[in-house]
Amino acid sequence: MKRLLLTAASLIAAPLSAETIAITGGTVAIGDGSQPIGGGTVVIANGRIVSAGAGVAVPAGARVIDATGKWVSPGIVAGVSTLGLMEGYGMDEVNDTTASKSPFSAAIDVSTAINPTGQRVATERSSGITRAFVIPAAGNTMFGGQGAVIDLGADVDPVTKARAFQYVELGEDGASAGGGSRPAAYVLLKTALAAAANPASADFAHKDALITRQDAEALGPVVRGAMPLLVHVERAADIRAVLALKAQYPAIRLVLVGATEGWMIADQIAAARVPVIAAGLLDLPEKFETMAATQSNVGRLTRAGVTVAVSNADISEGPYESYLTQYAGNLVALTKLPGAQGLDWGQALASITSKPAAAIGMDREIGSLRSGRRADVVIWDGDPLELASAPTAIFIDGIAQPMTSRQTRLRDRYLDPVEKNLPKAYER
Repeated sequence: MKRLLLTAASLIAAPLSAETIAITGGTVAIGDGSQPIGGGTVVIANGRIVSAGAGVAVPAGARVIDATGKWVSPGIVAGVSTLGLMEGYGMDEVNDTTASKSPFSAAIDVSTAINPTGQRVATERSSGITRAFVIPAAGNTMFGGQGAVIDLGADVDPVTKARAFQYVELGEDGASAGGGSRPAAYVLLKTALAAAANPASADFAHKDALITRQDAEALGPVVRGAMPLLVHVERAADIRAVLALKAQYPAIRLVLVGATEGWMIADQIAAARVPVIAAGLLDLPEKFETMAATQSNVGRLTRAGVTVAVSNADISEGPYESYLTQYAGNLVALTKLPGAQGLDWGQALASITSKPAAAIGMDREIGSLRSGRRADVVIWDGDPLELASAPTAIFIDGIAQPMTSRQTRLRDRYLDPVEKNLPKAYER
């Protein structure tokens, strides 16, 4: 059967379908920590990766995409995100991240509110982001609720996994939401976990009950180890307090979010086998709990044996998931600075692809081009960790995605400066 040869650019106009596709000739980055492979091939079938690497055979009848001169990588995974849950700042109507007036906290399931048609979703997708961990914010207690893993596909069903993890704020933010101090927050946390472990001993009906039955039930999978507990914590002392939870609840699957001072106790985090979703390049002591911030945090944690994913946690300029490739690329650059500790290229790409997935136990499903994973694939016009590179084609679950967004439409509208009968805003 004759193969259909297409360029990456021409594929964008093709109908959306989960067909058999072979992407050939590009520099292939698997995303598992290995180094790029020149002249590689990626084969996709039924929405999954069949194989990727050098010497991979092209199946008969496959649609062949010539990626010569381009790079092919897994889609970027945003480990900390509000995509689909918050459309913008200062607009309460489109912000479902926090529920400060609700009687519930841990029981809140954010997957019910994910909006796949928001403008931010298309914008970040066109930058190569294909999956995101949607994290709720703490409201009436330091528990934010149950987060979700979503895809950024142009369809109406974005939720990959609902109730994928529980999220809790400790440290400075948790102290405020948990009663006014860190000790108060830890008492509430331990009381909630105890109620989840032994609901029969809890008096949920009492007017001064610290936790509702629904919240305790939602925390049940956490104490049993069936659901990861993502804990946002920064300073070394707070990290040690969180690690101590494993002594009382050995099955608990802790994931540290932020961990700015994690490098100070990297050996203890590694010994506890607790992964970290860290900020990429945080090096300013913006808070008292981040006084020991350093850009070498990720590199030092990695060297100690900690599984580290890079996110935009704690980045003050906004929740821009598209910055992740820049953060990863800068970590590569850090290896060239005397005294700094960064990541090599393969490690850096993995920190924004397979490592976030591994942190919550989904690396067999998403985050790399290894066989059997969901076919989230991005074709880039250059090295994806270089600031000037951009996607030329994007697949999610093996389906080609549109490359347009509100930003690209605005750009195209105003490319033509010629004055016409109607204002630009009225042109189609």
